[in-house]
Amino acid sequence: MPDRPYVLLSCGMSIDGYLDDAADERLLLSNEADFDRVDAERAGCDAILVGAETVRQDNPRLLVRSPRRRHARAARGLPPNPAKVTVTGEAALDPAARFFTEGDAARLVYCADPAADKAADRLGHLATVVAAGDPVDLAFVLADLHGRRVRRLMVEGGQSMLTQFLTAGLVDELHLVIAPVFVGDSRAPRFVGDGAFPWCAGRRATLAGVRQIGDVVLLRYALSDRFIPAETPA
Repeated sequence: MPDRPYVLLSCGMSIDGYLDDAADERLLLSNEADFDRVDAERAGCDAILVGAETVRQDNPRLLVRSPRRRHARAARGLPPNPAKVTVTGEAALDPAARFFTEGDAARLVYCADPAADKAADRLGHLATVVAAGDPVDLAFVLADLHGRRVRRLMVEGGQSMLTQFLTAGLVDELHLVIAPVFVGDSRAPRFVGDGAFPWCAGRRATLAGVRQIGDVVLLRYALSDRFIPAETPA
């Protein structure tokens, strides 16, 4: 396939495998020390990708929180924040979402071909809109990002995006944080949905590291031969 960024998939889940509960308010599964670790990972990436449902439900800022890390990026000649990327089939995104309104990061919206004109009309003044197939072709998205000088991409959710990247074999490294809680509600989103995953009983994923961070545990998996055995960025 064409050159693509190194893909780091990062998420947290409950002991019973849920990304959230079914309540309107988002369930915070992690702790401050782990949020800081994620901030360091973001600072080491060129772009952060989430699905459109995550933009709608969680309204994330997708910015580097630490001023020190932003300044360090700028000192290296990089934008203070990585580019923000989302993927959508119908372009049903609110221009007032924090994805579009907060921070100075570049913004890219990859949408299904039939929704490209609608997305350009609705969001073109806030983001670069790219038609990416019907349905959206993630391999195309990665190749296009590589052409925009994105060499390291962090994928943060939600369930649909995590499932699609993993089943397509497009992830090089997985950071999975396990929180010491149970959700126990089938209405809530799980880590991944149904799919044919490359890793199974006959081809097990490689566990590259285990780290306790307060009351959560970080599992680090190598999912491709491109895996980089490096320490977590400071």
